[in-house]
Amino acid sequence: MAFDEVSAQWLAELGAAGAVREDGERRLHELLVRAARGEVHRRSGQLRVTGAELDDLAHQAAADAMVAILAKLATFRGESRFTTWAYKFVMFEVSTKIGRHFWRHAAVPMDAEDWEKLPGRFDVRPDQEAEWRDLLAALRRAVDRELTAYQRRIFVALVLDGVPLDALVIELGTNRNAIYKALFDARRKIRAALAADGYLDAAKVGGA
Repeated sequence: MAFDEVSAQWLAELGAAGAVREDGERRLHELLVRAARGEVHRRSGQLRVTGAELDDLAHQAAADAMVAILAKLATFRGESRFTTWAYKFVMFEVSTKIGRHFWRHAAVPMDAEDWEKLPGRFDVRPDQEAEWRDLLAALRRAVDRELTAYQRRIFVALVLDGVPLDALVIELGTNRNAIYKALFDARRKIRAALAADGYLDAAKVGGA
């Protein structure tokens, strides 16, 4: 397969020897660090860390991505630009580092259910509290009765405990798509149960 000019240049430099390869690796590392810094800063709200610690996560992710890219250089097929292909490695490493960091510094254990905090996350006014309590009880019944153990664990972690998606991926040893599907199915079941109890418009739920 013929590579685009920029990708071909990257491959030529990284596949060379001596000063040419060293220069290519230096430029690649700089590129990966910039990408990792941008991503960890974008997700910094999940970690509650800033400054040097956040920058250290970015450098760790860039370094691990660099090793993986150089090890798999021969697998690049040119289906995308080389830089796009390389970014996937650093994004994966950032996700992994964030997930592991969260569990090392987690304030609450996995599955610590705190339903009482849920109204506060939606800025419920005092005059709405009684109505919310009724809805919250119905929601909890739906979660307990309708969801599988796996769906319930994911719903509780993401919705109640505020566990970042990347951290949950690490904890469950799965991938984002599997969690997205489980959460989608859980929400569908919950909406149907709430509609059956009169809390939601059944027609709208059926058409969702």
